[in-house]
Amino acid sequence: MELWDAYNEAGEKLGFDLIRGEKIPEGAYHLVCDVVVRNRDGEFLLMRRSWEKEVYPGEWEIGAGGSAIKGEEPLAGACRELLEETGIEAAGGLEELYRQTHREHHAIYYGYLLVTDWPRDGIVLQEGETIAYRWVSAAELLDLYDNGSVCSPSYKERLQEYMDSVRKEILTN
Repeated sequence: MELWDAYNEAGEKLGFDLIRGEKIPEGAYHLVCDVVVRNRDGEFLLMRRSWEKEVYPGEWEIGAGGSAIKGEEPLAGACRELLEETGIEAAGGLEELYRQTHREHHAIYYGYLLVTDWPRDGIVLQEGETIAYRWVSAAELLDLYDNGSVCSPSYKERLQEYMDSVRKEILTN
């Protein structure tokens, strides 16, 4: 059983726990952490979700992520999810990209960017979570993002501002 802290829309703890898989009460939210991974050569890490996942099985997504567990702050949750799903140790190098509240999902999303020199072949898959990975150029990532081949619609929405900055970067180089 996975426990989450309950938060209000302002990000303040409500003093009770949420249980993964159970209905979240109106006005309560849990923390979700996303990490976009970019290597020093400008390539992005894509991870393929396990076929066992209830939501978006077998889909490719940008980086890693998941819910913060009870007692975990967003940055710690992001580092843990990144390590579990990819084997990458962030070592405090995460930069916050966004913080968004999604009422329908009862979630407060924290998005981070990690620029790393982690070896391309050093990715470790997490059984039941990830089944494949690949590194793609910024141009390929944008193409996949634009045609809907990576990430869920809500994740795509959360990443919009960052992806616009990647697009501008490509156009100026």
